[in-house]
Amino acid sequence: MVTIGESASQYEKPTTKNITDLKVVSTSFPMEDREGKDKEGQPFKYKVIVVNNEEYRVPNSVLSSLKAILEKKPELTDFSVTSSGNGMDRRYVVIPL
Repeated sequence: MVTIGESASQYEKPTTKNITDLKVVSTSFPMEDREGKDKEGQPFKYKVIVVNNEEYRVPNSVLSSLKAILEKKPELTDFSVTSSGNGMDRRYVVIPL
């Protein structure tokens, strides 16, 4: 039996990483919907891909850019994403590989 102290010392807060943390993203990764709460307690929805049991958030602007790329290059299988800026000023660039 595990004690509450042992559990507490091993506890890691669940986090969602960002798609920019991946070196390569496959267009075949399944995407899932999630819901969270902002600092004011208001609910919001976001999308994630799960890679090796880790969740990576996929911003809508990445999906929009990827859609445009796939319209011109439907055979694309891999891409990467870079970003610049912070918070609400963060901008993403989708790079076909």
